Formats: sequence, C-alpha cells, structure tokens
Amino acid sequence: MESGGIFLFFLIQHTDYFPFPYISVADNNQADDMPIIAVMVALSSLLVIIFIIIILYMLRFKKYKQAGSHSNSFRLTNGRSEDTELQSVPLLARSPSTNRKYPPLPVDKLEEEMNRRMADDNKLFREEFNALPVCPIQASCDAASKEENKEKNRYVNILPYDHSRVHLSSLEGVPDSDFINASFINGYQEKNKFIAAQGPKEETVNDFWRMIWEQNTATIVMVTNLKERKECKCAQYWPDQGCWTYGNIRVSVEDTMVLVDYTIRKFCIQQVGDVSGKKPQRLVTQFHFTSWPDFGVPFTPIGMLKFLKKVKTCNPQYAGPIVVHCSAGVGRTGTFIVIDAMLDMMIAERKVDVFGFVTRIRAQRCQMVQTDMQYVFIFQALLEHYLYGDTELEVTSLESHLAKLYAPSPGAGCSGLEAEFKKLTSIKIQNDKMRTGNLPANMKKNRVLQIIPYEFNRVIIPVKRGEENTDYVNASFIDGYRQKDSYMASQGPLQHTTEDFWRMIWEWRSCSIVMLTELEERGQDKCAQYWPSDGAVVHGDISIEIKREEESESYTVRDLLVTNNRENKARAVRQFHFHGWPEVGIPTDGKGMINLIAAVQKQQQQSGNHPITVHCSAGAGRTGTFCALSTVLERVKAEGILDVFQTVKSLRLQRPHMVQTLEQYEFCYKVVQEYIDAFSDYANFNLAAFLGGTCNVFYWYIYKYINIYEYKSNAFEANVKIQVMMFGFFFFFTC
Repeated sequence: MESGGIFLFFLIQHTDYFPFPYISVADNNQADDMPIIAVMVALSSLLVIIFIIIILYMLRFKKYKQAGSHSNSFRLTNGRSEDTELQSVPLLARSPSTNRKYPPLPVDKLEEEMNRRMADDNKLFREEFNALPVCPIQASCDAASKEENKEKNRYVNILPYDHSRVHLSSLEGVPDSDFINASFINGYQEKNKFIAAQGPKEETVNDFWRMIWEQNTATIVMVTNLKERKECKCAQYWPDQGCWTYGNIRVSVEDTMVLVDYTIRKFCIQQVGDVSGKKPQRLVTQFHFTSWPDFGVPFTPIGMLKFLKKVKTCNPQYAGPIVVHCSAGVGRTGTFIVIDAMLDMMIAERKVDVFGFVTRIRAQRCQMVQTDMQYVFIFQALLEHYLYGDTELEVTSLESHLAKLYAPSPGAGCSGLEAEFKKLTSIKIQNDKMRTGNLPANMKKNRVLQIIPYEFNRVIIPVKRGEENTDYVNASFIDGYRQKDSYMASQGPLQHTTEDFWRMIWEWRSCSIVMLTELEERGQDKCAQYWPSDGAVVHGDISIEIKREEESESYTVRDLLVTNNRENKARAVRQFHFHGWPEVGIPTDGKGMINLIAAVQKQQQQSGNHPITVHCSAGAGRTGTFCALSTVLERVKAEGILDVFQTVKSLRLQRPHMVQTLEQYEFCYKVVQEYIDAFSDYANFNLAAFLGGTCNVFYWYIYKYINIYEYKSNAFEANVKIQVMMFGFFFFFTC
C-alpha cells in the first residue's frame, strides 16, 4: 500500500430490527433461492461497475488538479507551511539517562513503583507532583496581557506564552485579532502535534473556528462538559443540527454518535465569502469525552484509553495539529496529551518519563496537568495499558483469536482463555466500598454476602417515612454501550425484599425485567415469585397485575400492569423469563440468548430507554453474562469491533463477580462467534433487507469518500461533488 494512495474498503451493515440472525424463512427450498441469488449477483455487479466509473472519474480529476495546483510553500506534517514562523521549543528527544530525582521508569517496574508511590495516601506521588516546575523557563505572556485581549481569556492566570501561542491571521481593521488562548504542544517525538486551547467563550467561538480552519485541523478533542456544577465551562461552539456560520466559517453537523463515555460529532466546515469563488469543504471530527466527573478524575482509565485509541485511529495522516481543550486548557487537556505521548514512548523505548514530559510541556503552556490526582491518573492509565494491552478485535479476526485463546499460553501453564480470565479474577474486590450493604440492618436483605453493591453505583430507593435504612436494595447500576446506567443488575428478590424490588422498578421507571433463573434449582430457592400467576398481588404501595403470558422457544414473556396506589399511576412492565440456562453449566448454544437480547432491545425501543432490570439469583454470574453480551453485540452491530475482556473487566469494577466462571466467560466469546457466523451466511437475509442495506451503504460510502478526498486534496469542486452524489442518491431511492 503506497503512501498517499486511495484505498477502498466496504462494510455492509443492515441495522433494521429483526430477531438478530435467526430469521424465520417462509420457504427454504434451494430451487426457489436461485432467482434471488441471480438478481443479487447482477445488482452487485452493476453497483461495482458504476462505482469503478466514479473512481476513475475522480482519479482523472485528481491528476488534473495536481498538475496546476503546486504551491510555493511546502506543507509540513502538522499542516503549517514552511514559511510559518517555527517555534523555539525543541522536539522531545529520547529521555537521557540522568541521575535526576525522577528518572524515566522501565515499564516492567511500573506496577511495583505505582504501589510504592500510592502507599500512605499517595504520599510519594504528591511529593513528585509538587516537585514539578510551575514554569521551567522564563516566558512572557505579553500578547495575552494586552487590554484588547483580556476578555478573550477565560481565566486570568491561564495565559499562553508568546513563544508558543497560536497566531491567527489578522482581520483587517481589527487590532490584535491574531490572538487566541491556545498553545502549540509537542507530542512524544512530533513537533506541534497538539494545540492546547481553553474552552471557547461566547465571544471567542468565531476565533476558535478560524484557528481550526487556518491550522488545517481535522480532529477536536473536548475533555469537559458545557456545564459542570452549574458553572459554564465551555460555550457550545457547534450547532445541534443543521448548519451555522461562525464568522466566515460555516459549520454543519453531518453525524452524531453517542456512546457511554464519549460522543463523536462529524462536522463539515467551509469558508464563506472566499473572493476566489472556490469554497472547498473539510471534514472535522469532534471527540467529546463526557465521563470526566465534576470532581477529581474518572473512576477507571478504561474509558479514557478507549477514547484516546479512537482519536489516534481516526485522525487523518496529513491533518494539522489535534486541538485539545477542556475549560482552562491545562488540566484535563494536559492529562490527555501526556497519556498519548507516554503510550508512544512505552512502545518506542519500553519506559515512560511522565515527570520529564510534563516538565517539557509546561515550558509550552503553564500548569499543564493541574492536580496530583490527574498526575496519578496518568500512571493508572499507563499501567492499565501495560498490564492488559489492547484487547479490541475486528469481527473478522475473532475466529483466529479464539484459536489462540484455546492454545497453551506461553509460560502460564494453561490456555490463553484461562490466562485471560485469571487476569479478571485478580481484580481486587473493594470491600471497603460496600458500607450500606454491610450495615447490620441491611445484611439480611442480601442473598449472597460476597455480592454486595458498591456505594458509588448502588441503586437507591426512596426512604419509607419513619423507617431507617429503607433506601437499600441489592442492585447496581451498570453502564451499557451507548449510555450510563443502562442496566440495574439485581439479585433475585427474597420474600422479604420483594416490596423493595418493586419500589426500585417504579422509582427508576424500568419497563423491562430480564430473569435468568428458575424459582428453584437443584432443590434450592433461587428467587421469590414476585409476580402473580393470575390476577393481582400487592406489595406495599405497589400492585402488580398480570395481563398476558406468552411462551417463546427459550423464554416466557409476561406483560404486567404495575400501579402505584399512593400516586394513583400505572405503567406497563414486560418480564422476559429465560428458561435456556441449565441448573449446572451454561446453555448448549447461543441462539436463545441472542434472541432474548433482541427481544429486550425491541421492547426498550418501544418503551423508552429507562434501565433494564436484570437478575438471576445472586445478580452476578448469569446477570453479568447477559449484560456483557448485550453490550458486546451492540458494539459489534455498530462498529464491527468487540472487546470481551474489557467489557467484563468494566462490569467487575461496577459489581463484584460479574461473569462469575470461566465457562460463562467462554460462553460470551462463543455467543459472539455464533452471532457473527449466522450473519455471515447471506441466505439468512431477505432480498429487500439486502438491497436496502447495500444501497444505503453505497450512498454512505460515496458521501464519506468525497469528504475524505476533499480533505486530503483540498481541491474537489462543488459541482463535481454534486455529480457524484447524484449517483448515490439515484441508487438510494431506486432501492
């Protein structure tokens, strides 16, 4: 693959709802399939021919543009021209072997050093952080201190240095219009890889987009929410939908993808009022990390590492600096940049130099990495990556990955799968963070004493008037793929906690209950019957009436009318009682579980995305398996990527013992493979779904390809885009 070449990749994804891969086929007669296959082959061939014609047309146009578009200034990798003033801060070289107090740290010593420095409430980490120079060099902030620019600064003590600040082009007749509170920051070994900026103010949004355009930036990293603790941290500098013009830059929203830890927004930006009449468009992607808490740092670095990988993967090779901002543009911004650089250093040198790197970037912008908690978080992220690595997989590589997992793990004396699961079981259970569940008044409410919810995410129910300790139920909020608190992982109710169970369902507006156990298994009580066999039952203020019961192949659906008699309100709740889990072991195949997940997701689409209540007996093993599979399969559908290990690891950080056994962990992999295998057989798709999906993908790919092509060449005329888009629209509407 040659550098700068054009490469085509196809992903056909059909996302309309049907019960996952197991589709009822009216007639499976092979002879009847032949005309359908012939039609599909003919249409596919036609699409390929037209696509080749379009690409040849584009390549011809590219040659024409390249012949007459040579510029006098050579483009550097960061998107700035050679005649632009160079910054005086040197590139970060390989860390020298010095005897300074905090030298680079070999990665194989990282865990040991982390434990040593975190002892005594992070005492050594605090000492190390406090030893960092506030400003390693004598630097001026004259431009930022000018009277005309003071209102452009969000914080009076966070000002860019003159030697590293970003210079905007001056606007005619507007003094000091070249100023913006933003600084060039080096990466590990890449000059000006980043621009660290403050979060735009209302009066600086236009300047922010001017900077994006002039610096040829394709990626924006936002590490703050618009408001935190009721304070404005950043102005919203993008439209919610449609387009808006900021100064002379028109910004239109092309796509928004909301995930549990971050949101991805794709913008198409264009300079308006260009006297030359040429108005090329560019694609800019904003990665907005939404899981940073108002106080402190994220509970775990897993989300940040996934976020950072997405940024690194999606930033175009020939783009300008990545713009990173929080509110002040120093704390969280610095943390993100340091993690990125140290991961690169870890690969190149097998060591990290956090102290040295923070010192260097503080010479480019003041107070980068603002607190000792952020400093510790950097080390936690690096250790997480070192211990567990990158466990994401493309769906196409799952089969080969499973073959490796079943093979003996070098030096471990067990299979790769067993070694992987051992890493999960080594995660320490934080018993000191289960205070409420361990109160004497609540101990009898727990079915299994080893499985008690953590304080930070336990489900809280309203206190009953005049009764203490009535806000507790053994249940935990669990994050899903797209949103936080997607599930309430609960134990199976005991006879004396059934009222609390229904109070939880009512309080958190849960409309879907997934039950993964029988009432009794192997002669032992596993769950109290909390619904009526017929008629209605009352638990406290809540009455439950059964309206319908329907048997499916592997589960029973019960429609319940739940009424709060005190509030005089009623809601429909649907229970999915799965019967496919044997008393011992795991299900023989994944078909039942896949169809169950599909049915629950369809119910959620109809009833609103309130938390799904999931329970088995203890609320950990089977419950964790269901939550893991739901999350993994949703990501497979959306991205074609899976990460079973990190999904289960995240679940175990939210509730003890989630996915309890090696068998259950292996079952997660098997179900995903079964799901992928089922979809790989095109005979499972009906013709209409196939054609609709193909034409939608064809339209989508043409549109995205044009945007990328324009971004790289910066010279794709609007009329050419319209002509090519017409092909996409034609096939979109034809199909």
